Amino acid sequence: MVDLKKHGPTIALVFTMLVMLSYSVEWIRVTVGQAMDVVLGPLIDTFGVPFFVIILILSSITGLYSSLVQKYTIDYEKMQETQAKMKVFQKEFREAQLSGDEKRVKKLQGKQERMMQDQLDLSRQQFTPMAIILVLSVPIFFWLLLRLPPIGTPTSIASGIVLPYIGAVGLSDIAFWIVPAWILWYMLCSLTVSQVIRKSLNIGGL
Repeated sequence: MVDLKKHGPTIALVFTMLVMLSYSVEWIRVTVGQAMDVVLGPLIDTFGVPFFVIILILSSITGLYSSLVQKYTIDYEKMQETQAKMKVFQKEFREAQLSGDEKRVKKLQGKQERMMQDQLDLSRQQFTPMAIILVLSVPIFFWLLLRLPPIGTPTSIASGIVLPYIGAVGLSDIAFWIVPAWILWYMLCSLTVSQVIRKSLNIGGL
């Protein structure tokens, strides 16, 4: 029987890779997008909510559940404790090297292996929340891709957005470098909401 506690991070990593690969399979994207359209489609078709407002709402929801998942699946106290220990260790190790104390350096090297293992364990633990967040987020992105206005659609309140320093631009058009306007807007909204939520929940950085 598989020990989920021991192999959970590895399973989560494999699952995360499979979810990401599903993006390249068109029938999966379309099927999931159409299923989501049953719930989200009426916001556009019935209530006439502008697409940039829908992105604001969905990105805010993404920021909320991402923060909550991380809060309840990651041991932030242990993470901060490990990071503090690593900082102290690096200072001691550097001082030992500069002083030429080979005996102390050798002793600290043994400690370094344990510290690196703790860091690795913490990194592996983050695969689980990553998988959960992806499972919740991918259907939203598939729906956005399904309902996004086609490239070249005349810019209007229904199909475009006004961005600082850029001006009016279609949501599917390139806004910066190779980044489409809708992704840039999604990222700005999600990061802003996430920072507010993480601050209120006292969640540290990953």
